[in-house]
Amino acid sequence: MGNVGMSELTLTERRLPLRELAPPPPGTAHLWLLDLVALGSPLQPDEAIDRASFSPRMQRTLRRFYLRLLLGDYLGLPGKDVILDRSERGKPTLDARHGDSLHFSIAASSGCCLVGVTSGSVIGVDLEPLGRRAGKPLALARRYFSAHELGELQGLDSEALDEAFLHTWACKEAVVKAGGTGIANALCRFTVNVRPGEPAAVLAMDDDQAEAWQLRSFSLPGGLVGAVTVRHPELALEPFRLAPP
Repeated sequence: MGNVGMSELTLTERRLPLRELAPPPPGTAHLWLLDLVALGSPLQPDEAIDRASFSPRMQRTLRRFYLRLLLGDYLGLPGKDVILDRSERGKPTLDARHGDSLHFSIAASSGCCLVGVTSGSVIGVDLEPLGRRAGKPLALARRYFSAHELGELQGLDSEALDEAFLHTWACKEAVVKAGGTGIANALCRFTVNVRPGEPAAVLAMDDDQAEAWQLRSFSLPGGLVGAVTVRHPELALEPFRLAPP
């Protein structure tokens, strides 16, 4: 099938401390790849993190620390002063005291996280390990995906099926996270382009106009694949890698 539609992003390295960051212009998403092992713990800066024993609890702590640090650079605040809330459905958001123009989404995988930031439009991102395989992809697609997506997947051989399922899952996760609706009863209510060899796209939606959404899928260094979506007529990507001082 090939990966024509999933090209690898070229990341611009930005080192801490970042100081103040200019918010992205409308129609542009800033994507930040954070390798939490490389960034290390601010509480123990002289001790290296062992990726093999990097506990989920430590990963959550570091994700939250660096997310607030990054958002604070956009807001002109110390990270400790950034207040994070959650919507009724559990979507992480900035507190209303920070205004309503800056939007973000975060996804995590393999000790890394991907943060997407936009101005004036909702955003959703997902991050998956490239080698991830679903045990029964068609059974999962039958349960969670739209009828069109299932039909497309059923026509693929096993090798192409694994690639297409991962691509589809990442794209659908990004759309669901942008909407903040949660996975339950949501994944089947819209359709994305299943084939990773073709440009990612939202093809149909039950509760919205598909053409209002822009969707991109891509691969990242370190054996990762990702997807990003915004509800905006345009989507340009500016990808970065956050590096330690």
